[in-house]
Amino acid sequence: MIRTENIVKSFGDNDVLKGITTEFYAGKPNLIIGSSGAGKTVLLKLLIGLFQPTSGKVYYDDIDLFSLSDERLREIRMKVGMLFQGNALFDSMTVGENIRFPMDMFTKMTLKEKEKRVDECLEMVNMEGVNDRYPSEVSGGMQKRVGIARAMVLEPKYLFCDEPNSGLDPKTSILIDELICDLTTRNNITTVINTHDMNSVMGIGDNIVLLKDGNLVWQGDKTQVLESKSSVLQDFIFASPFLRRLREDALKQRHAQE
Repeated sequence: MIRTENIVKSFGDNDVLKGITTEFYAGKPNLIIGSSGAGKTVLLKLLIGLFQPTSGKVYYDDIDLFSLSDERLREIRMKVGMLFQGNALFDSMTVGENIRFPMDMFTKMTLKEKEKRVDECLEMVNMEGVNDRYPSEVSGGMQKRVGIARAMVLEPKYLFCDEPNSGLDPKTSILIDELICDLTTRNNITTVINTHDMNSVMGIGDNIVLLKDGNLVWQGDKTQVLESKSSVLQDFIFASPFLRRLREDALKQRHAQE
């Protein structure tokens, strides 16, 4: 679990986050949503430790992240996996080498041990046998799965995903969501996902944090979205007339069955 306690982050006179207190739970996908400029990316970077808060605390379980020595912080970061928006794969490296990279950087494993772990991670994301291909030789969806395999290679306790469905078609997006959700629940990972994808919200949103203007304005799960009275949530989730009609039809059908 990760929790924040009254997190404030300011850049000069601009308060980007204004006292965020919340929890992100182990074993379920935790989604951060909100319009552009709401503070999602800044919050994600604070959770990872790339930014320091102006005030407030971030706890990994019961450990205050920003009170740690460099050595203890390194130990925590060894337990963190990161899936970047643009995948951040090295074009000059093969798929296998890309996945192996964190082990090369942070472990003393033998080459045989590393290659065995690479194979395990490729099997985990249903991409067995592509070790020797280069990122340019696989599709965008497959590149995303390589990114997930690399994020999982050190068996993280915490996984952060920045817009994991960016640039993907709807069908592939759903497959990526299902893969992240399965890995999260199966390995009891605290997974935090920064997303604009409403299919993700309604599909895997077991814990949803909605930000607006640097404030936490709503928190709940996907089953509570339809019934929520929060106008901010409804304006964001059901921004288009088409989605509003879908919501109204779903509510009518649900009430008719009760």
